[in-house]
Order: sequence, then C-alpha cells, then structure tokens
Amino acid sequence: MVRFSRFIWPPPSLWRNAYPYRARVYVPRVNLVLKVLFIPFSVVGGLIAGFAGRKLFEQLWGVVDDQEPPEAEHRDASFGKLVAAAVLEGAVFRGTRTAVDHQMRRAFAALTGTWPGEEEPEPE
Repeated sequence: MVRFSRFIWPPPSLWRNAYPYRARVYVPRVNLVLKVLFIPFSVVGGLIAGFAGRKLFEQLWGVVDDQEPPEAEHRDASFGKLVAAAVLEGAVFRGTRTAVDHQMRRAFAALTGTWPGEEEPEPE
C-alpha cells in the first residue's frame, strides 16, 4: 500500500506551495506611491480630454449641419441624423480621451522615469 500511495501523491519537493514564504513576490512600495501620484495626472487629463472633445465635436458637427446636434429627447429629429451625431460624438470623445491619456502618461514617465501602466498589452 505504501508503494501505491507514492504513485498517487508527488513528493513534497514538487508541491507548489510547499514553501510559501519563498514563493512570495514583494512589490516595491515605490511603484505603489507612483501609481497613487498618477491619479491627479489622470483626473486633469480627463478634464482636458472632455473639454477638447466637446470643442472638436462642435467644430466637426458645424461642418455637417448648421443646427445643433439632435438629442434622443428631440421629437422631430431624424433617426439618421441622430445616429450620425451619436457615432461622431462617441468617436471624437474616445479618440480625444485616448490621445490625451497617452500623452499624460508620457509626461508622467518623463517626470518620474517610470511608466504608469503596462508596457505592452497582455497576450491573448
């Protein structure tokens, strides 16, 4: 019976958490502090992106139509114009937010020497 149990259970040296104190990875506190310091950069960047996105959308919609962009609450708004306004507004705001966020991260990295996010996207 002893021999049979040896084939079922691997030896303790192969156990994953046989020595959990050796497997711990400590994250330096400097990275945590820098991540917290990036929060004001992110907030300011979001405000700048919102303002710039709104102005850019107003300029682009002025080229499309002379009237204000229709909202979902407007009764007489044509469906095509309503959808076009929503798609254009979403694309402008997303593009502006992404560009401003990336530039704020680059500025933060230039000031601190560390990138406040992932270096590369995770593989799928």
